[in-house]
Amino acid sequence: MTLRFAVFTAPLLLAVALSSSLVLADGDDDAPAKPDCPKGQVFDTQSQKCVMQTSSLVPDADRTDYAYRLAKDGRYEEALALLDTLKNPNTAMALNYRGYATRKLGRTDEGIGYYLQSVKLHPQYAQVREYLGEAYVVKGRLDLAQEQLQQIKSICGSTCEEYQDLAEAINDSSKT
Repeated sequence: MTLRFAVFTAPLLLAVALSSSLVLADGDDDAPAKPDCPKGQVFDTQSQKCVMQTSSLVPDADRTDYAYRLAKDGRYEEALALLDTLKNPNTAMALNYRGYATRKLGRTDEGIGYYLQSVKLHPQYAQVREYLGEAYVVKGRLDLAQEQLQQIKSICGSTCEEYQDLAEAINDSSKT
């Protein structure tokens, strides 16, 4: 009986573990759990240490994830410099994070351009729609922010973090 239980639950546990890692790999968490590397370095998941960002051994996925971490830590210029090292900078995630960093640097129109490119590549990417909506809030275009909010609702509902964060940004801007 114990063997049957193990045979049944092992694949289920594996599926849960894999789906959890896919969620994290998507880059939608607020701060990827990676150490802070010194300026000019990036975290390499293969070696599990910080290496020079010029190293050709570091894959684009690690560079993109770490650029997001830098941007979330307020290190926007470093994030952009790291994104400049990507072999393929035209992915939905890389464009989203480039938009985020440029928007946070006050270059909102430029950020919107990157967000729109990201949306074109991956229309169901809720995080980019949240950030695009937040950029529209900054520009005073609440009508366009509301459109992004509705798109997010169709992607993940009204209880997902992206929906909640954009709804809060819209609501806060209406109070001023």
